[in-house]
Amino acid sequence: MSEVLKIHPSDNVAVALKDLERGVEVELPGGKLTVRERIPAGHKVALVPIPEGSYAIKYGAPIGRALKDINPGDWVHTHNLRGTRGRGT
Repeated sequence: MSEVLKIHPSDNVAVALKDLERGVEVELPGGKLTVRERIPAGHKVALVPIPEGSYAIKYGAPIGRALKDINPGDWVHTHNLRGTRGRGT
């Protein structure tokens, strides 16, 4: 069983199913991902680079814009993402 859940095929983030510590490798369809910082259970981890100004995609839909470049394995949260759900894109 994977430690992260990618909900929709077009998502560029996945949900941590348990607390993930920095340096742990998680299995994904098609490869592995190294976690770059501690990510609490239920929070998002970037699966691919998300350039500043680009959308984070979850549920197959944009959920926010990156405030700065986000690297694969980074925690995706309010410190690097401005939510757009409920306020348009």
